[in-house]
Amino acid sequence: MAEDINFKNLLKEISIPLLAILSSFIIGALIVMASGYDPIATYSALLQGAFGGLNSIADTLLAATPLIFTGLAVAFAFRCGLFNIGGEGQLLVGGLTAAWVGTFKGIPMIIHLPLTLVAAMIAGALWVAIPAILKAKLGVHEVITTIMFNYISYSLVAYFSLKVLANPGSIQTPDIEPSAYLWRLSNVLDIHSYFNIGFLIGLIVLFVIYYLLWKTTIGYEIRAVGISPDAAEYGGISAAKNIILAMLISGALAGLGGAERAMGLFHNYRNGFSAEYGFTGIAVALLGRNHPLGVLFAALLFGALFNGQDYMNMLAGVPVDLVTILQAVIILFVAADLLFRRVLALKPEGRKGE
Repeated sequence: MAEDINFKNLLKEISIPLLAILSSFIIGALIVMASGYDPIATYSALLQGAFGGLNSIADTLLAATPLIFTGLAVAFAFRCGLFNIGGEGQLLVGGLTAAWVGTFKGIPMIIHLPLTLVAAMIAGALWVAIPAILKAKLGVHEVITTIMFNYISYSLVAYFSLKVLANPGSIQTPDIEPSAYLWRLSNVLDIHSYFNIGFLIGLIVLFVIYYLLWKTTIGYEIRAVGISPDAAEYGGISAAKNIILAMLISGALAGLGGAERAMGLFHNYRNGFSAEYGFTGIAVALLGRNHPLGVLFAALLFGALFNGQDYMNMLAGVPVDLVTILQAVIILFVAADLLFRRVLALKPEGRKGE
């Protein structure tokens, strides 16, 4: 009986984002029609661009990879009742750190590669440490502090990347050493894509985060604080300690997303390093119901939208701005969580006594 109830709850939780996505695509089709374009041709071009061949699939997975990390960062913090919207800054700091540590010479790959990844994670964690402590010790709202730290990171990272690390006259940092590269699929297949093992690392991290949250005492305490800090304290769980821990892990995840961009895509740090992955990660976490598996599918959806938008323009003649509109509609419908829950809960009321 309990298993039946859990299965029904699972189906309901899955149906809410699916209904949101379906509704958003219907509204998106109406917008495309109102703009004078064929919605069938538009969505066909989108699918072809995202999944129309090995190159397209690889590029879709490449676009989804940083969103897995930033989506997990938001989702993990949210499980502790926190809203970390500083993933963009944490990703940039992690990416710059990876671009710097990656230039260290004379280190074998077996040491250099994990060292660079860990350095980026530590940088992301340290960048969110002050907001975490302010939240845990003084009750300062993390939304305000993480927003502020985003803007601080923009200037700080720009200064170090252009004035300290970059070669004179260059607008990017020196390339990292091959010993810090994330291996690319193009090394063995005849494809023109920068898709790399960062995606595989993302899948491993997904499993680790799931196991940590639902199979360990640490995860139980973090989720308990997220449900009710006062009740957790009454049960002997330190809310302050778990708030700091959750934020540090969240920052480390975002920093790891920056490492993937530096080590697998660019091999350096440059202007335009992030396509607002940190902010899109918020939408990914919301769409994924703050669950690691949901984050994966949501990241793939946004990766497909990012990668397919150029084909919409080339094959269907649709302005790429319509993809941005479609993404905004998806976020809007996902945010209307209560509306969809009420729709799914509607049912004829039985007579008294039934």
